[in-house]
Amino acid sequence: MSETVSSPSAGAESSLGLVRRARRINRVLADTYPDARCELDFDNPFELLVVTVLSAQTTDKRVNAVRPHLFAAYPDAVAMAAADREHLEQLVGPLGFFRAKTQSLLKLSQALVEHHGGEVPARLDDIVMLPGVGRKTANVVLGNAFDIPGITVDTHFGRLARRFGWTELTDPVKVEHAVGALFPKRDWTMLSHHLIWHGRRVCHAQKPACGACPVARWCPAYGEGPTDPVAAEKLVRDGGRA
Repeated sequence: MSETVSSPSAGAESSLGLVRRARRINRVLADTYPDARCELDFDNPFELLVVTVLSAQTTDKRVNAVRPHLFAAYPDAVAMAAADREHLEQLVGPLGFFRAKTQSLLKLSQALVEHHGGEVPARLDDIVMLPGVGRKTANVVLGNAFDIPGITVDTHFGRLARRFGWTELTDPVKVEHAVGALFPKRDWTMLSHHLIWHGRRVCHAQKPACGACPVARWCPAYGEGPTDPVAAEKLVRDGGRA
């Protein structure tokens, strides 16, 4: 980025100005990441629910590697609810915390069988009642498996929402509502992908690549990382969670 960047002052910004700036950032990120999507592989709502639960404290790449063997053995909630615990532990073992994750999958599948006929419900209130499932996971499933708009506030989304000056809140549910108020509901799912992709590739937690950021001119946090384009470009990652 060769031009001089003048970052906005979030404190002096009107409500309308905030909305316009937020939507401009999202449009630029949409152009920057036209292939943005959920980076977990899945074929149906049950698979997405399971792989999202498994993605905690590991990488999407590792979960995607485990997925074919897991669902070949246990393709649906009925099969997984009756799974042999030791065999299931072996399948999810490469992801770490395999005992806890196995327990989560067994309870989750059993709850689906007992209360929802083995199918993943398409309502937020129902999904969050499942064992080990919170709003973040529920919104991932709703947005990507059911095309029901939802905001996924993971660590990347929360960090960028605060850096962009969209909110100062840290509680994920409050962040979800505060940011949701700035955008049309139809944009929520893709907004989540745009911020998560940008957070994984450019706007890192410890050293953001400010000098290589396509939305730097609208970011109050510009300068937290290297602003020199050459130095910043070295920090940019090609892929998602490797």
